[in-house]
Amino acid sequence: QVQLVESGGGLVQAGGSLRLSCAASGLTFSNYAMAWFRQAPGKEREFVAAIRWSGGSTYSADSVKGRFSISRDNAKNTVYLQMNSAKPEDTAVYYCAAGLRWVYTAISWYDYWGQGTQVTVSS
Repeated sequence: QVQLVESGGGLVQAGGSLRLSCAASGLTFSNYAMAWFRQAPGKEREFVAAIRWSGGSTYSADSVKGRFSISRDNAKNTVYLQMNSAKPEDTAVYYCAAGLRWVYTAISWYDYWGQGTQVTVSS
């Protein structure tokens, strides 16, 4: 059974840093592109960042470029989102996703999703 479990969310002050983790099980991790999405209250779910199967290529949304970085450790079946220079507008539930195709920003192309972890950035 495939499971994606996010962790690392919490409260952080504006300008601070946070690292989210997503542990995957029940799949051949290296075969999947991984991504992070987020959804703030009253807003649609939006793409944050994605990483290819081996981690050699990444893509980030303009809103987080230069502040957030995605990485993966295939030996640990884990993908990370390093959040630096956090802003209040980054407050959202962050979701981990796995997909067999490199479509990155397209929500519908991801096969598996975690249940999310709350990130709150205070001002």
